Amino acid sequence: MRHGCISISRTLNFPFLGKVIGMASTCLIASNFVLAQTDSTKRLKEVPVTATPAPKVQSLTPAQQLTRKDFARYSAFNIADAVRSFAGVNVKDYGGIGGLKTISVRSLGTNHTAVLFDGVQINDAQTGQIDLSKFNLNNVEEITLYNGQPDNLLQPARAFASASVLSIKTIRPDLTPGKPYQVQVGVKGGSFGLINPYLQWQQHINHNWQLVLNSNYIGANGRYKYKVDGDASDTLAIRRNGNVQSLQTDVALYYSKTDSNKFNIHLNYYNAKRGLPGPVVFYSELPGQHLNNNDLFVQAGYQHIWKNSLKLLLSSKLSQLKTRYLDSPYFNTKGYILENYKQREAYQSAALSYAITNAWEVSYAVDASYTTVDAYIDKYAYPARFTLLNVLASSFKLGKLQLQGNLLHTNIHESVQKGTAFQQKAVLSPTLVATVQPFSSPNFKLRAFYKNAFRAPTLDELYYYAAVKRVIKPEFVYQYDLGTTYSKNLNGFLEYIVLTADAYYNNVHNKILAVPSRNPAVFSFSNLGKVDIKGLDVGFRSQTRLYKGWQASLNINYTYQYAVDVSDPTAATYKQQIPYTPKNTFALNAGVNYHDLGIYFNQVLSAGRYYTGTNQPEYLVPGYALSDASAVYKFISGKTPVTTSLEVSNLFNKNYSIIRSYPMPGRSYRLSFQITI
Repeated sequence: MRHGCISISRTLNFPFLGKVIGMASTCLIASNFVLAQTDSTKRLKEVPVTATPAPKVQSLTPAQQLTRKDFARYSAFNIADAVRSFAGVNVKDYGGIGGLKTISVRSLGTNHTAVLFDGVQINDAQTGQIDLSKFNLNNVEEITLYNGQPDNLLQPARAFASASVLSIKTIRPDLTPGKPYQVQVGVKGGSFGLINPYLQWQQHINHNWQLVLNSNYIGANGRYKYKVDGDASDTLAIRRNGNVQSLQTDVALYYSKTDSNKFNIHLNYYNAKRGLPGPVVFYSELPGQHLNNNDLFVQAGYQHIWKNSLKLLLSSKLSQLKTRYLDSPYFNTKGYILENYKQREAYQSAALSYAITNAWEVSYAVDASYTTVDAYIDKYAYPARFTLLNVLASSFKLGKLQLQGNLLHTNIHESVQKGTAFQQKAVLSPTLVATVQPFSSPNFKLRAFYKNAFRAPTLDELYYYAAVKRVIKPEFVYQYDLGTTYSKNLNGFLEYIVLTADAYYNNVHNKILAVPSRNPAVFSFSNLGKVDIKGLDVGFRSQTRLYKGWQASLNINYTYQYAVDVSDPTAATYKQQIPYTPKNTFALNAGVNYHDLGIYFNQVLSAGRYYTGTNQPEYLVPGYALSDASAVYKFISGKTPVTTSLEVSNLFNKNYSIIRSYPMPGRSYRLSFQITI
C-alpha cells in the first residue's frame, strides 16, 4: 500500500512523518473558552458511601462491557480472552499463545465487527480480520461490545457501518502538579515459556498536556502437551512451532484546555515473529508456518464543543502493515512458500452534531480512506481501494420514548494493476432504533432496532491467487432485535441486579464464507446465497453487599444461535448449521473478595460445531467445558502499591479444539507481579 489519501494517487511519495505532523496540525484548533465561577461554600459532614450502584445498562442497543478491574477476574491475557464470555460472541482460536484469535458476533463473521481503538477503527482491507491476540490489556481502560452501534451520535461514519462494534478505550492520565507522574512496572510469566515484562509511564507535562507511554514484550516457546482422540495411545503429543516474540509500544499525548476543547495523538508500533502451528492430521502435526508482523499507525483526534451545543469531532489515521509469511517445507519446486505484503491506509473523518432542542439532536459524519496493498507473489493484482462514507443521524426523545435513526451512504472505487477491478454501486443502509419505558419506574425498559449492514468483499477475497476473475458478491445483512433490560439497586443482601434479554433475527444475503485451509492465515472463500440467523442472548449480573470485608459477584451470559443456510432447498446444506457456529454457549464468572484478596472462577460451555455446511457426525468438532481460576492479592509495601496474581487456565486439563485439527492447550499457569510508583 502506498500513501495517498488526499490525491488518491499511488505515485505520491512524501515522508511518513511529515504527513503525520500535517494531519495532527489540522486537528488542533487554537480557540477555547475558560469559564470561571465564584460560589459561596459550606462545609458539610462527610458520610462514607460503601454501596456500589448497578452497572449502567445500554438501553438503546445491546452492549456488554468489561473495565480494567475485571480483566483479572476473567483470567484475561489479551483482548480475545476478555471478550470470549460475552453473549453472542464466538472467538475462533487456533491455539497457543501466538495463535490467531478472531471474533464473530451473532454468527455474522469477523468482518462485520468494527474494532475501534479510542474511537478510530483498526482496519485491514486485505483480510478484514483483526487478530485480537495482538492487543495487550496493560494499556486498556475498558472494552465495550455494541450490537448494532453505539448510541452516541458524534462519532466517525465507520462506527455506523458495521453490524457490531468492539470499542477499546485506553488509559488516560488524570494527574496533577502535586502528583506529576505515575509509573507501573510489572512482569507476567508462566507456562509455554511465557515471559511478559511491561511498563506504563504517565506524565503530567503542564496544565494542558499529559503523556502516556506503554510498552510490553512477550516471549514464549509456545509448546504444550495435547491428546488426540482416536490415536489408540495414552502418550501426549507436544505442540510445536508455536513460539512467539513480540514488542508493542504505544505513546499517547493528550491536550485538554477545557472539557470542550480536547486533542490527542497516538503512535503505536507492533513487531512480532510468530510460529503458526500446523493442523494435526492422521494423529501427526504437519509442519507449521511462520508469520512476521511489522505494524505502525499514527492517529489523532480533536473534539470541540461550542456554547450553542454544536460539536465537532475530527479523526485522522495513517497506518502501515507489513506481513511476511513463510511455509516451509512445502511440496513445490522451491520447497517453500514465501510471501510479503505491505498494506498502507490514509484515513480522515469529520463529524458534527447539534442539539436543536433538549430532546432532538442531529449529526452528520463523513469518512474517506484510501488503501493499497503490494504483495510480492505471482500474478497479484496490486489493488487500491477508495472508500467514502456519509451518514446522517438523528435522535429524538418524546416522554418515555426515545428514537434514533441514521442513513449511511457507502461509495467504493477500486483499481488494480492486473486483472479486473471490483465495481460496486453506491449503497444506502438505514438504521432505526427505539427504546421505551413502559412503566413509571425507570428500571425496566424495552428496546428494538433494525439495521441494514453492507460489507464489500476484502481484497484477499477478491484477488488473492485469483488467476481468473473470482466472483465474490458483497454481503447485505438485515438485522432485527427486540429486547428488555431490568436494572435495580437493592437494600438487602444483594446490592443490585441487572437482567438483559435480546431475541434477534439476522437475514444475510450473499454471505461470504471463509473456511480455514491447511494454512490458518489463508482461507477458501465462497458465497452461501442466503443465511437465516435466529438467536437469543441473556445476561445476568449481581453483587452482594460488603459485609465485614467480604463481597461476592456473579455474572452469567447465555447464547442460542440457529444459523442455517437457506440458499437452495435441493442442496445437502439446506437448513444446516453454518460452519463453526455452536448452537448453545454459556459463560459464568463468579468471584469472592475478602479485603485485598480476590478469588475468581470462570466457566465456558460450548456445544459442538460442524466444520462444513453438511452437518454429519463425521464433520463435528465436539463441544467443550472450559474452566479457569484466578487469585489476586493487593498490598502496600512501604508506600508502594503491589498487585500479585495467579491464574490457572483449563483448570481440569480438558482436551478440546475450537477449530478442527488445532488442539488447544491443557492446564496452564500464569503468575504476575506489578508495582505502582
